[in-house]
Amino acid sequence: MSYLDQIQTPEDLRKLPVEALPDLCQELRRFIIEQTAEHPGHLGSSLGVVELTVAIHYVFDTPNDKLVWDVGHQAYCHKILTGRKDQFYTNRCYHGISGFPRREESEYDAFGTGHSSTSISAVLGMAMAAKLNGDKQRNHIAVIGDGAIGGGMAFEAMNQAAYRDVNMLVILNDNKISIDQSTGAMSKYLLTLTASPAYNRFKNRLWNIFTFKSKSSNRITRFFSKLGNGIKGYLLGGSNWFQSLGYRYFGPADGHDVIYLVNTLRSLKRLPGLQLLHVLTVKGKGLEMAEQHQTAYHAPGKFDPETGQIIQPDTGDQPPKYQDVFGHTLLEIARQDETVVGITPAMATGCSMTIMDAEFPERVFDVGIAEQHAVTFAAGLVTDGMTVFCNIYSSFLQRGYDQVVHDVALQKLPVIFCIDRGGLVGEDGATHQGAFDMAFLRTIPDIIIASPRNEHELRNMMVTAYENAKAKGLPFAIRYPRGRGVLLDWHNEPHTLPIGTGELLQDGHELLVLSIGPLANNVVQAIQKVKTDGITPAHFDVRFLKPLDEQKLLELANRFPVWMTVEDGTEKGGLFSAIAELLEAHQLNHIRLEHIALPDCFISHGDIPSLYKEVGFDVDSMAAAMRQAVGKQ
Repeated sequence: MSYLDQIQTPEDLRKLPVEALPDLCQELRRFIIEQTAEHPGHLGSSLGVVELTVAIHYVFDTPNDKLVWDVGHQAYCHKILTGRKDQFYTNRCYHGISGFPRREESEYDAFGTGHSSTSISAVLGMAMAAKLNGDKQRNHIAVIGDGAIGGGMAFEAMNQAAYRDVNMLVILNDNKISIDQSTGAMSKYLLTLTASPAYNRFKNRLWNIFTFKSKSSNRITRFFSKLGNGIKGYLLGGSNWFQSLGYRYFGPADGHDVIYLVNTLRSLKRLPGLQLLHVLTVKGKGLEMAEQHQTAYHAPGKFDPETGQIIQPDTGDQPPKYQDVFGHTLLEIARQDETVVGITPAMATGCSMTIMDAEFPERVFDVGIAEQHAVTFAAGLVTDGMTVFCNIYSSFLQRGYDQVVHDVALQKLPVIFCIDRGGLVGEDGATHQGAFDMAFLRTIPDIIIASPRNEHELRNMMVTAYENAKAKGLPFAIRYPRGRGVLLDWHNEPHTLPIGTGELLQDGHELLVLSIGPLANNVVQAIQKVKTDGITPAHFDVRFLKPLDEQKLLELANRFPVWMTVEDGTEKGGLFSAIAELLEAHQLNHIRLEHIALPDCFISHGDIPSLYKEVGFDVDSMAAAMRQAVGKQ
């Protein structure tokens, strides 16, 4: 790798002649493929922006110039060029570098990202700060995808920026896909901009004339590129939406011609004010399998770096993923009731709503990266008699919190929230850990919160939530983890559960363990371990965090002097807090309350076994905590 080996920082990159950049891009692409083949991560998006990343760091004076990558899936090339090449093999590993930009990790990561549609707001804040501080030289660049730019926050930021005299460049990375195919009017609009036959015929004709059919741009073609905005508006029969907001629009540009991008960015760097560069890229560029199967290769796991073939581990029969149990159960319910609809904010594949979509596409709505809208859209559907399963990842539901409060719970609308990725998710790290959903939902009046210990219970809870919705009950949240369940024979005949009831899984004495969700399975194993020490804890599956099964809990109060709560959520506000409040309300001061939960901090990235050991969720740590709770350690 003759060029890449010379680069530790963007300052080294800028010493290369521009003619060397295409070869450097090939080296970078190969490096990313080889590294992610063995150390899995977000492959497709990073391969798609190699040339763009090189061009940005080549032209702009990072880190003095501020660069923010929206979402951050695509920042691998950025990390490699900014001093982390030698550590890149630790990407997303326990105690390794993060898979997303992170301010604590590098001065080149101007803003931490992991959720979408934040970059324009952040860069606008930086540009405004520079203006207030009298710094007229610093540049500010936001790179945002065609999926993320459809998020409401991006619109809000673009709207405000239009009324501020700041220097800011928005680079729209348009590859026609986020994880699944991009949806909505913005996606169609961008396709219109890039696919107009009249415009592209005219553009190609001009190019051939003024370059004499050469592939290289020159001063004349760059001049006509600047005139292209007016030409587009005329040929497309309408104004350019970005121009209407006050942005100087440039593009669409070939995002894989690094020399052309360098020349374009050099020109834009000299221009003041708001600019938007529309760049066309191919997700998975340079790996044929990734280009052909873009959703599968968003984060494919381990694969053969030569062929691109995904390596499937041969582990024999395995329990299903919780998301697939959700998908199949939803389809069963939908077959019985035509009022049942599904909603997902751009995660149809990730949450397995594709299973229902294959049979009832007219009743599945992918609303794009728009969690706030997803929640209120669900509420609107319910007001007119529809039964709505709204599936949102735990860490993304945070973005729709006000809508859960104001538009759903306040009006007692029985929206069914299926919260995927509850608890620790692993390698994606702090931005994606599902730590807070039980705590932030529990404070809301008139909402039911449940978490299943296994696949049978998930199916039972979905049927219970469905019946509750048909009876015009309260909003109902079911949260479950990422990954596989515990049952091979998972396809039970689901039945309704009495809302607000738990289940005593095992009786005992001395210690009562109260668990909620899938950590119950680790509790069962830990109890078996401590039995050899003469300890026989009782185990109560709470099932419903809200309402609590107060009657059964109070019946157990006189039998167990020590209680221990176990939950895969934060220790502040969740099950531990709920039980402490119960004991206080009934003045059960003789009970000593211990807990196993996520600590009051942000949990970084790493593999699940390592993270579980760190926070005490593994079986051995649970057994040790039980021994300590009864004084037998």
